[in-house]
Amino acid sequence: MNADPVPLPLPLTVHSVPAHDLEADRKRTTLGRAKMLLVLLMCAAPVIASYLTYFVIRPEGRTNYGTLITPSRSIFNVSLKTLDGQAFDAKQLKGQWLLISVGPSTCDQACDARLFTQRQLREMLGRERSRVDRLWLITDGQPPAPSLRASAETPPAMTLLLADGAAVNAWLQAEPGHLLQDHLYVVDPMGEWMMRFPAQPDPTRMKSDLSRLLRASNSWDNAGR
Repeated sequence: MNADPVPLPLPLTVHSVPAHDLEADRKRTTLGRAKMLLVLLMCAAPVIASYLTYFVIRPEGRTNYGTLITPSRSIFNVSLKTLDGQAFDAKQLKGQWLLISVGPSTCDQACDARLFTQRQLREMLGRERSRVDRLWLITDGQPPAPSLRASAETPPAMTLLLADGAAVNAWLQAEPGHLLQDHLYVVDPMGEWMMRFPAQPDPTRMKSDLSRLLRASNSWDNAGR
């Protein structure tokens, strides 16, 4: 009877473990960050391009009716409340072009004319009007008379907000010799005040400015917040 063969030991191969390549890790991290920045720049490119087109690469001989504000100023620094006194976050206004009037709740004849111009100007924009909202910043802390409020809130409704007068004065600026309430102001969808229209403005020329702004931002701005 033959004895069972004695099992032979298995051969083992020992491989060396490569040293951790810190330099390669650093390069991969740098490359990853560069790719992320490139993606962010590609996303922001339409916004940057539209502003460069409107503010920098403007055709010779073309003039704006409204005064361009450079640098622009953010509405988010203004303290706002609803007409019933509740705090209102200005960031809720972001995402739409805003056509703004400013003044006390006791609206005189000039105020009535500005509110009418606001309404008509938005309608003159035709199919682009849904990208523009009307806003009245009331600076004396009081709601307007019920009849005036009802008129302002008749569809398409205007947004009425109580605004801290000092903050509004720090944010907006009138032409020399005029008061803040003499003008209409334009705020872009990012919440930046960027244009002021003259006192007693020409609605046709205002429409021309707004139409150019809307065309320039067409690639990145959509109606609605």
